[in-house]
Amino acid sequence: MPKAKARSYYRSRKEDILDLFERHSADWRPFLAQRNGNTFAEEVIQEARERLEWLVLQLPYIGGDENPMTRHLICSSTSLVLYRAMKARGKSAEEAGRIIYDAVRESVRHRPPTPPPTWDELAQKKDEIKRSQQHRYPGGWLRVFVEGDGETFVYGYDVYECGVQKLYRAHGAEAFLPFFCYLDFVTYRTPGWSFWRTMTLAEGHERCNFRFRQSGETKKGWPPPFVEKHST
Repeated sequence: MPKAKARSYYRSRKEDILDLFERHSADWRPFLAQRNGNTFAEEVIQEARERLEWLVLQLPYIGGDENPMTRHLICSSTSLVLYRAMKARGKSAEEAGRIIYDAVRESVRHRPPTPPPTWDELAQKKDEIKRSQQHRYPGGWLRVFVEGDGETFVYGYDVYECGVQKLYRAHGAEAFLPFFCYLDFVTYRTPGWSFWRTMTLAEGHERCNFRFRQSGETKKGWPPPFVEKHST
């Protein structure tokens, strides 16, 4: 897709993306200040915003509003610039990951849980995932729907190419990617359902295996399993 079309799409949405950053940074601020002081928090947020103003026009076009994954790509950009601003001040990927983890965990406490998917919604998701296999946009996703057995899991999907991974790799943030991916365990809150995943592209596996079932509990907590694994 020509860069001109990408720039046009994201330019038209720049203010909305910056508004999203303001909401996210409001959530980060108290945790940044608590661990590093108010001055550090304000400097990091200001630099992150400046980085995002530049990054907005560098985001890859993956179908715009017609592709639901565009929203995920945009959301990932705010965390990316926070990490880059913290890294510039000597902070690690884990430190940046903990800030965002704590902020998201606190934020979702005030939101209503996600309702269970209807069969029509699952059918739409299946169609959406199948369209990703057309590989129309190099900066996007490649996913495969996985039918469940009704016991181990109801449905799932495998991710073989990830737009967020491609974006983070292009901007020197692969070390931070596992921490961003781990947020899925914090944000998934559907009554009566649980989410699990045993491998990710971010951790060097061949795919991410998302699975959803109507039982059990979504396991989450800090530190993430991959941090514990490397510390033992």
